[in-house]
Amino acid sequence: MNKHLPCAALAALFVAGQAHAQSSVTLYGVIDDGLNYTSNARGHSAYAMVSGDTNASNFGLKGTEDLGGGLSAIFTLESGFNVNNGALSMSGSIFSRQAFVGLSSAAYGTLTLGRQYDATVDMWSPFTAAGNTIGDLAAHPFDNDNSDQDFRFNNAVKYVSPTLAGFQAEGVYGFSNATNFADNRAYSAGITYGAGPFSAAVAYMRQANGNLNSTGAVGGDGVFTAARQQNIDAGVKWTFGDGSNVGLAYSHTDVYQPTANAYAPDIGTQAWSSWKFDNVEINGQYFINPALSLAASYTYTHGNLKETSEGSSPNWHQVALMLNYSLSKRTSIYTQGAYQHTNGKTGTDLDGAHIVGAADLSSSENQAVVRVGFLHRF
Repeated sequence: MNKHLPCAALAALFVAGQAHAQSSVTLYGVIDDGLNYTSNARGHSAYAMVSGDTNASNFGLKGTEDLGGGLSAIFTLESGFNVNNGALSMSGSIFSRQAFVGLSSAAYGTLTLGRQYDATVDMWSPFTAAGNTIGDLAAHPFDNDNSDQDFRFNNAVKYVSPTLAGFQAEGVYGFSNATNFADNRAYSAGITYGAGPFSAAVAYMRQANGNLNSTGAVGGDGVFTAARQQNIDAGVKWTFGDGSNVGLAYSHTDVYQPTANAYAPDIGTQAWSSWKFDNVEINGQYFINPALSLAASYTYTHGNLKETSEGSSPNWHQVALMLNYSLSKRTSIYTQGAYQHTNGKTGTDLDGAHIVGAADLSSSENQAVVRVGFLHRF
Protein backbone atom coordinates (compact mmCIF):
# COMPACT_ATOMS: atom_id res chain seq x y z
CA MET A 1 0.00 0.00 0.00
CA ASN A 2 2.79 2.36 0.84
CA LYS A 3 4.03 2.21 -2.75
CA HIS A 4 0.78 3.81 -3.97
CA LEU A 5 0.78 6.75 -1.50
CA PRO A 6 3.15 9.00 -3.50
CA CYS A 7 0.98 8.55 -6.63
CA ALA A 8 -2.18 9.44 -4.68
CA ALA A 9 -0.50 12.51 -3.23
CA LEU A 10 0.61 13.68 -6.68
CA ALA A 11 -2.90 13.19 -8.05
CA ALA A 12 -4.36 15.23 -5.19
CA LEU A 13 -1.89 18.03 -5.83
CA PHE A 14 -2.74 17.96 -9.55
CA VAL A 15 -6.48 18.26 -8.85
CA ALA A 16 -5.87 21.06 -6.33
CA GLY A 17 -3.73 22.84 -8.90
CA GLN A 18 -6.53 22.59 -11.46
CA ALA A 19 -9.06 24.03 -9.00
CA HIS A 20 -6.72 26.87 -8.15
CA ALA A 21 -6.16 27.66 -11.83
CA GLN A 22 -9.93 27.94 -12.37
CA SER A 23 -10.46 30.34 -9.46
CA SER A 24 -8.58 33.45 -8.41
CA VAL A 25 -8.75 36.24 -5.83
CA THR A 26 -6.79 39.45 -6.38
CA LEU A 27 -5.86 42.06 -3.78
CA TYR A 28 -5.56 45.55 -5.27
CA GLY A 29 -5.60 49.16 -4.17
CA VAL A 30 -4.42 52.76 -4.36
CA ILE A 31 -2.67 54.91 -1.76
CA ASP A 32 -2.78 58.62 -2.61
CA ASP A 33 -1.54 61.28 -0.18
CA GLY A 34 -0.37 64.84 -0.45
CA LEU A 35 -0.13 68.38 0.89
CA ASN A 36 -2.81 70.90 -0.08
CA TYR A 37 -2.87 74.70 -0.01
CA THR A 38 -6.25 76.48 -0.22
CA SER A 39 -6.16 80.22 -0.90
CA ASN A 40 -9.46 81.04 0.81
CA ALA A 41 -11.30 78.73 3.23
CA ARG A 42 -13.99 80.77 4.98
CA GLY A 43 -11.74 83.81 4.70
CA HIS A 44 -8.43 82.19 5.64
CA SER A 45 -5.70 80.37 3.76
CA ALA A 46 -5.29 76.74 4.79
CA TYR A 47 -2.63 74.03 4.64
CA ALA A 48 -3.53 70.37 5.11
CA MET A 49 -2.33 66.85 4.47
CA VAL A 50 -5.12 65.23 2.45
CA SER A 51 -5.67 61.60 1.49
CA GLY A 52 -7.08 60.65 -1.86
CA ASP A 53 -7.65 63.83 -3.91
CA THR A 54 -6.42 62.48 -7.24
CA ASN A 55 -7.44 58.86 -6.67
CA ALA A 56 -9.41 57.89 -3.58
CA SER A 57 -7.21 55.78 -1.29
CA ASN A 58 -8.74 52.31 -1.28
CA PHE A 59 -8.12 48.58 -1.21
CA GLY A 60 -10.22 45.71 -2.46
CA LEU A 61 -10.58 42.08 -3.37
CA LYS A 62 -11.68 40.82 -6.78
CA GLY A 63 -12.55 37.19 -7.33
CA THR A 64 -13.53 34.99 -10.24
CA GLU A 65 -14.44 31.33 -10.61
CA ASP A 66 -14.61 29.61 -13.98
CA LEU A 67 -17.95 27.77 -14.16
CA GLY A 68 -17.32 26.40 -17.65
CA GLY A 69 -18.90 27.19 -20.99
CA GLY A 70 -17.58 30.76 -20.92
CA LEU A 71 -19.45 31.56 -17.68
CA SER A 72 -17.73 32.86 -14.52
CA ALA A 73 -18.84 33.80 -11.01
CA ILE A 74 -17.36 37.13 -9.94
CA PHE A 75 -17.25 39.38 -6.89
CA THR A 76 -15.70 42.68 -5.77
CA LEU A 77 -15.31 44.05 -2.24
CA GLU A 78 -13.73 47.52 -2.07
CA SER A 79 -13.13 49.82 0.89
CA GLY A 80 -12.10 53.47 0.99
CA PHE A 81 -9.88 54.80 3.74
CA ASN A 82 -7.95 57.86 4.92
CA VAL A 83 -4.25 57.01 4.82
CA ASN A 84 -3.44 59.83 7.29
CA ASN A 85 -5.47 58.45 10.20
CA GLY A 86 -6.46 54.96 9.06
CA ALA A 87 -10.18 55.72 9.27
CA LEU A 88 -12.74 54.31 6.88
CA SER A 89 -13.91 56.85 4.33
CA MET A 90 -17.54 56.19 5.27
CA SER A 91 -18.21 55.55 8.95
CA GLY A 92 -19.94 52.25 9.64
CA SER A 93 -19.30 50.83 6.15
CA ILE A 94 -16.51 48.34 5.63
CA PHE A 95 -16.91 48.14 1.85
CA SER A 96 -18.20 51.65 1.18
CA ARG A 97 -16.94 51.88 -2.40
CA GLN A 98 -18.18 48.62 -3.95
CA ALA A 99 -19.59 45.30 -2.77
CA PHE A 100 -21.19 43.04 -5.36
CA VAL A 101 -21.45 39.49 -6.66
CA GLY A 102 -22.65 38.15 -9.99
CA LEU A 103 -22.14 36.20 -13.19
CA SER A 104 -20.09 37.13 -16.25
CA SER A 105 -20.28 35.69 -19.76
CA ALA A 106 -18.20 36.71 -22.74
CA ALA A 107 -21.17 35.98 -24.99
CA TYR A 108 -24.06 37.39 -22.95
CA GLY A 109 -22.60 40.07 -20.68
CA THR A 110 -22.35 40.58 -16.93
CA LEU A 111 -25.07 40.65 -14.27
CA THR A 112 -24.18 41.78 -10.74
CA LEU A 113 -26.01 42.52 -7.47
CA GLY A 114 -24.94 44.81 -4.59
CA ARG A 115 -23.47 48.27 -3.99
CA GLN A 116 -22.19 49.51 -7.33
CA TYR A 117 -21.37 52.48 -9.53
CA ASP A 118 -24.13 53.58 -11.87
CA ALA A 119 -23.86 53.88 -15.64
CA THR A 120 -22.97 57.60 -15.62
CA VAL A 121 -19.88 56.87 -13.50
CA ASP A 122 -18.88 53.72 -15.41
CA MET A 123 -19.42 55.02 -18.93
CA TRP A 124 -19.36 58.84 -18.90
CA SER A 125 -17.13 59.90 -15.98
CA PRO A 126 -13.93 58.62 -17.73
CA PHE A 127 -14.52 61.33 -20.36
CA THR A 128 -14.00 64.01 -17.67
CA ALA A 129 -10.77 65.09 -15.99
CA ALA A 130 -12.28 64.40 -12.55
CA GLY A 131 -13.06 60.81 -13.45
CA ASN A 132 -9.93 60.09 -15.47
CA THR A 133 -6.77 62.10 -14.75
CA ILE A 134 -6.91 64.99 -12.26
CA GLY A 135 -9.53 63.91 -9.72
CA ASP A 136 -11.17 66.18 -7.13
CA LEU A 137 -9.61 69.45 -8.28
CA ALA A 138 -11.25 69.10 -11.70
CA ALA A 139 -14.73 68.18 -10.40
CA HIS A 140 -17.63 70.35 -11.51
CA PRO A 141 -19.21 72.68 -8.89
CA PHE A 142 -20.59 70.67 -5.95
CA ASP A 143 -19.83 67.58 -8.06
CA ASN A 144 -23.37 68.18 -9.30
CA ASP A 145 -23.15 65.44 -11.98
CA ASN A 146 -21.25 62.87 -9.86
CA SER A 147 -18.32 62.81 -12.28
CA ASP A 148 -16.07 62.72 -9.19
CA GLN A 149 -17.91 59.61 -7.91
CA ASP A 150 -19.35 60.97 -4.68
CA PHE A 151 -22.06 58.31 -4.45
CA ARG A 152 -22.90 54.78 -5.58
CA PHE A 153 -26.16 52.83 -5.79
CA ASN A 154 -27.09 50.49 -2.95
CA ASN A 155 -29.34 47.46 -3.55
CA ALA A 156 -28.39 47.65 -7.21
CA VAL A 157 -28.91 45.24 -10.10
CA LYS A 158 -26.50 45.98 -12.96
CA TYR A 159 -26.28 44.51 -16.45
CA VAL A 160 -23.38 45.27 -18.81
CA SER A 161 -23.60 43.95 -22.36
CA PRO A 162 -20.73 42.46 -24.35
CA THR A 163 -19.13 44.81 -26.87
CA LEU A 164 -20.71 44.48 -30.32
CA ALA A 165 -19.42 46.45 -33.34
CA GLY A 166 -17.80 48.90 -30.93
CA PHE A 167 -20.96 49.46 -28.85
CA GLN A 168 -21.49 48.50 -25.21
CA ALA A 169 -24.60 49.17 -23.10
CA GLU A 170 -25.23 49.25 -19.35
CA GLY A 171 -28.33 49.48 -17.16
CA VAL A 172 -28.52 49.81 -13.36
CA TYR A 173 -31.49 49.83 -10.98
CA GLY A 174 -31.16 50.57 -7.26
CA PHE A 175 -34.06 49.46 -5.06
CA SER A 176 -35.41 51.75 -2.34
CA ASN A 177 -35.83 48.85 0.12
CA ALA A 178 -38.65 50.92 1.65
CA THR A 179 -42.38 50.34 2.12
CA ASN A 180 -42.98 53.06 -0.46
CA PHE A 181 -41.34 51.51 -3.53
CA ALA A 182 -40.50 54.93 -5.08
CA ASP A 183 -38.80 56.47 -2.02
CA ASN A 184 -35.02 56.70 -2.61
CA ARG A 185 -34.86 54.45 -5.65
CA ALA A 186 -32.52 55.20 -8.54
CA TYR A 187 -31.77 53.98 -12.04
CA SER A 188 -29.37 54.76 -14.86
CA ALA A 189 -28.39 53.64 -18.34
CA GLY A 190 -25.57 54.36 -20.75
CA ILE A 191 -23.99 53.46 -24.09
CA THR A 192 -20.36 53.73 -25.16
CA TYR A 193 -18.83 53.45 -28.62
CA GLY A 194 -15.20 53.00 -29.62
CA ALA A 195 -13.54 52.80 -33.02
CA GLY A 196 -9.79 53.27 -33.32
CA PRO A 197 -8.73 56.52 -31.66
CA PHE A 198 -12.33 57.77 -31.26
CA SER A 199 -14.65 56.99 -28.37
CA ALA A 200 -17.97 58.42 -27.19
CA ALA A 201 -20.55 57.92 -24.47
CA VAL A 202 -24.06 58.99 -23.49
CA ALA A 203 -25.61 58.27 -20.10
CA TYR A 204 -28.65 59.05 -17.95
CA MET A 205 -29.31 58.81 -14.22
CA ARG A 206 -32.44 59.49 -12.16
CA GLN A 207 -33.14 59.20 -8.45
CA ALA A 208 -36.16 59.92 -6.27
CA ASN A 209 -35.88 61.31 -2.73
CA GLY A 210 -32.12 60.73 -2.63
CA ASN A 211 -30.65 60.47 0.88
CA LEU A 212 -34.19 60.04 2.27
CA ASN A 213 -33.39 56.82 4.13
CA SER A 214 -30.15 55.01 4.92
CA THR A 215 -31.37 51.76 3.38
CA GLY A 216 -32.27 53.33 0.01
CA ALA A 217 -30.46 53.39 -3.31
CA VAL A 218 -28.55 56.57 -2.38
CA GLY A 219 -28.24 56.16 1.36
CA GLY A 220 -26.55 59.25 2.76
CA ASP A 221 -23.53 59.78 0.49
CA GLY A 222 -25.37 61.74 -2.20
CA VAL A 223 -24.53 65.40 -2.81
CA PHE A 224 -28.14 66.61 -2.93
CA THR A 225 -31.12 65.83 -0.73
CA ALA A 226 -34.08 66.48 -2.98
CA ALA A 227 -37.43 65.16 -4.22
CA ARG A 228 -35.90 64.20 -7.59
CA GLN A 229 -32.64 64.43 -9.48
CA GLN A 230 -31.70 63.57 -13.03
CA ASN A 231 -28.41 63.76 -14.93
CA ILE A 232 -27.99 63.73 -18.71
CA ASP A 233 -24.42 63.23 -19.90
CA ALA A 234 -22.43 62.98 -23.13
CA GLY A 235 -18.73 62.85 -24.01
CA VAL A 236 -16.29 62.30 -26.86
CA LYS A 237 -12.55 61.63 -26.84
CA TRP A 238 -9.66 61.18 -29.27
CA THR A 239 -6.70 59.11 -28.06
CA PHE A 240 -3.36 59.17 -29.86
CA GLY A 241 -0.72 56.48 -30.19
CA ASP A 242 1.36 57.53 -27.18
CA GLY A 243 -1.69 57.72 -24.91
CA SER A 244 -2.15 61.48 -25.22
CA ASN A 245 -5.79 62.45 -25.58
CA VAL A 246 -8.25 65.31 -25.88
CA GLY A 247 -11.90 65.16 -24.85
CA LEU A 248 -15.14 67.10 -24.55
CA ALA A 249 -17.71 66.35 -21.87
CA TYR A 250 -21.19 67.80 -21.28
CA SER A 251 -23.67 67.23 -18.48
CA HIS A 252 -27.05 68.63 -17.48
CA THR A 253 -28.28 68.17 -13.90
CA ASP A 254 -31.80 68.85 -12.60
CA VAL A 255 -32.40 68.88 -8.84
CA TYR A 256 -36.06 69.40 -7.83
CA GLN A 257 -37.19 70.69 -4.42
CA PRO A 258 -33.70 70.56 -2.90
CA THR A 259 -33.38 70.78 0.88
CA ALA A 260 -29.62 70.20 1.37
CA ASN A 261 -26.25 70.31 -0.40
CA ALA A 262 -23.35 68.31 1.05
CA TYR A 263 -20.80 70.94 -0.01
CA ALA A 264 -22.83 74.05 0.94
CA PRO A 265 -24.32 73.72 4.45
CA ASP A 266 -26.15 77.08 4.37
CA ILE A 267 -28.61 77.10 1.47
CA GLY A 268 -30.81 79.74 3.10
CA THR A 269 -34.39 79.60 4.39
CA GLN A 270 -36.02 80.20 1.01
CA ALA A 271 -38.18 77.49 -0.54
CA TRP A 272 -36.09 76.27 -3.49
CA SER A 273 -38.11 74.77 -6.33
CA SER A 274 -35.14 73.62 -8.43
CA TRP A 275 -31.41 73.84 -9.05
CA LYS A 276 -30.19 73.22 -12.60
CA PHE A 277 -26.61 72.99 -13.82
CA ASP A 278 -25.15 72.80 -17.33
CA ASN A 279 -21.46 71.81 -17.41
CA VAL A 280 -19.24 71.99 -20.50
CA GLU A 281 -15.67 70.70 -20.10
CA ILE A 282 -12.73 70.43 -22.45
CA ASN A 283 -9.81 68.35 -21.20
CA GLY A 284 -6.64 66.72 -22.41
CA GLN A 285 -3.51 64.85 -21.45
CA TYR A 286 -0.15 65.13 -23.19
CA PHE A 287 2.73 62.70 -22.65
CA ILE A 288 5.95 64.71 -22.81
CA ASN A 289 7.74 61.37 -22.58
CA PRO A 290 6.54 57.93 -21.40
CA ALA A 291 7.10 58.87 -17.73
CA LEU A 292 6.04 62.54 -17.71
CA SER A 293 2.55 63.81 -18.56
CA LEU A 294 0.61 67.06 -18.35
CA ALA A 295 -3.19 67.05 -17.92
CA ALA A 296 -5.49 70.07 -18.08
CA SER A 297 -9.18 70.93 -18.05
CA TYR A 298 -11.45 73.93 -18.31
CA THR A 299 -15.11 73.80 -17.24
CA TYR A 300 -17.84 76.37 -17.72
CA THR A 301 -20.94 75.81 -15.59
CA HIS A 302 -24.20 77.72 -15.89
CA GLY A 303 -26.68 77.46 -13.05
CA ASN A 304 -30.37 78.21 -12.78
CA LEU A 305 -31.37 78.33 -9.11
CA LYS A 306 -35.11 78.91 -8.70
CA GLU A 307 -37.06 79.87 -5.61
CA THR A 308 -40.83 79.86 -5.44
CA SER A 309 -41.12 83.45 -6.67
CA GLU A 310 -37.72 84.35 -8.16
CA GLY A 311 -34.41 82.90 -9.23
CA SER A 312 -30.69 83.34 -9.83
CA SER A 313 -28.40 82.38 -12.71
CA PRO A 314 -24.81 82.05 -11.48
CA ASN A 315 -21.87 80.95 -13.60
CA TRP A 316 -18.70 79.08 -12.63
CA HIS A 317 -15.36 79.06 -14.48
CA GLN A 318 -12.78 76.49 -13.40
CA VAL A 319 -9.31 75.59 -14.67
CA ALA A 320 -7.29 72.60 -13.41
CA LEU A 321 -3.76 71.39 -14.23
CA MET A 322 -1.70 68.35 -13.25
CA LEU A 323 1.93 67.39 -13.90
CA ASN A 324 2.62 63.72 -13.18
CA TYR A 325 5.95 61.86 -13.16
CA SER A 326 5.90 58.05 -13.04
CA LEU A 327 8.74 56.56 -11.03
CA SER A 328 7.52 53.11 -12.10
CA LYS A 329 4.38 51.48 -13.46
CA ARG A 330 2.85 51.61 -9.96
CA THR A 331 4.33 54.71 -8.32
CA SER A 332 4.22 58.38 -9.26
CA ILE A 333 4.70 61.86 -7.84
CA TYR A 334 2.64 64.79 -9.04
CA THR A 335 1.67 68.41 -8.56
CA GLN A 336 -1.67 69.92 -9.47
CA GLY A 337 -3.63 73.12 -9.08
CA ALA A 338 -7.07 74.56 -9.75
CA TYR A 339 -8.70 77.99 -9.84
CA GLN A 340 -12.44 78.75 -9.73
CA HIS A 341 -14.42 81.96 -10.17
CA THR A 342 -18.17 82.33 -9.63
CA ASN A 343 -20.70 85.16 -9.47
CA GLY A 344 -23.63 83.85 -7.40
CA LYS A 345 -25.92 86.32 -5.61
CA THR A 346 -28.26 84.22 -3.46
CA GLY A 347 -26.81 85.30 -0.10
CA THR A 348 -26.04 81.65 0.80
CA ASP A 349 -23.11 79.22 0.67
CA LEU A 350 -24.06 78.59 -2.95
CA ASP A 351 -22.35 81.89 -3.82
CA GLY A 352 -18.88 81.08 -2.55
CA ALA A 353 -16.31 79.56 -4.88
CA HIS A 354 -15.63 75.96 -3.89
CA ILE A 355 -13.20 73.56 -5.52
CA VAL A 356 -13.90 69.96 -4.54
CA GLY A 357 -10.84 69.07 -2.47
CA ALA A 358 -10.48 72.56 -0.97
CA ALA A 359 -10.30 72.92 2.81
CA ASP A 360 -13.69 74.71 2.85
CA LEU A 361 -15.89 77.10 0.92
CA SER A 362 -14.35 80.42 -0.08
CA SER A 363 -15.70 83.58 1.51
CA SER A 364 -15.39 85.26 -1.89
CA GLU A 365 -16.11 84.50 -5.52
CA ASN A 366 -12.58 83.17 -6.11
CA GLN A 367 -10.63 80.18 -4.84
CA ALA A 368 -7.38 78.40 -5.71
CA VAL A 369 -6.00 75.04 -4.54
CA VAL A 370 -2.47 73.69 -5.06
CA ARG A 371 -1.44 70.11 -4.21
CA VAL A 372 1.80 68.10 -4.22
CA GLY A 373 1.21 64.37 -3.90
CA PHE A 374 2.47 60.81 -4.00
CA LEU A 375 0.52 57.88 -5.43
CA HIS A 376 1.15 54.13 -5.30
CA ARG A 377 -0.95 51.35 -6.82
CA PHE A 378 -0.76 47.73 -5.75
